[in-house]
Amino acid sequence: MSTAPPVHGPTHDPEYSVVVPAYNEAGELPATLAALRAAMQAETGDGECIVVDNNSDDATAETALRHGADRIVFEPVNQIARARNAGAAVARGRFLVFVDADTRISPQVLGGALRALRAEAVVGGGALVRFEDDPGAVGRFGIRLWEWISRSAGIAAGSFLFCRRDAFDAVGGFDERLYASEEVRLSHRLKREGRRRGMRFTVLTDAPVRTSARKLRWHSGPRVVAYTFFLCVMPLALRSRRLCGFWYKRPSRHGRRKKTPSNRAG
Repeated sequence: MSTAPPVHGPTHDPEYSVVVPAYNEAGELPATLAALRAAMQAETGDGECIVVDNNSDDATAETALRHGADRIVFEPVNQIARARNAGAAVARGRFLVFVDADTRISPQVLGGALRALRAEAVVGGGALVRFEDDPGAVGRFGIRLWEWISRSAGIAAGSFLFCRRDAFDAVGGFDERLYASEEVRLSHRLKREGRRRGMRFTVLTDAPVRTSARKLRWHSGPRVVAYTFFLCVMPLALRSRRLCGFWYKRPSRHGRRKKTPSNRAG
């Protein structure tokens, strides 16, 4: 893993660090970073934006620098848990915020997360999620089901998760044995750590984050349902890259599924 020096941001340690994992996201990063910068500029505390180039073969790193990232981290093993941990490893803030490369946050969402963390009663949390465009019947059902699970069980979606840095370190960060649902595992671990400290894990409901519905365009509705059902009944499959291909494979420009790089672990 190698890092480039910061090109923007505070020279002293910031209050919070935003980590954006990105694999071949040159197309999504401009909008994501523009929304993120607007949210950060609305805050009084200093923050830094770290983009993790997760072994991309497009212009992800260059795009991130052009559009306001303070630091680029390179993580050679293409795995979302590793990418998020790689960003956290160089983060200087006492609060950590994880935002997916295809997710746009508002000042209300970032502000709500930081206010919760500053109150010293919250160990971490997430936010409700909405798709940017119409996801179809399967997507609408899925997002309603996830909202119910997120609210009732107190689980953050991977598209937006925030926590205290010391709590993140105490629970070991994202579980690198998993190729999917690592945010669910971290949510549970943070909740336990919060109970030990007399703190809570919260899901913000005032303003949702907006995320792309592209996976629902890449995969048919029945395939999405089949993937989800299979992983629910076979949780050990989360440790297999091949069985978690829904999250790692994407169409090529010519319509065929893009293969994962040969140096990926698992």
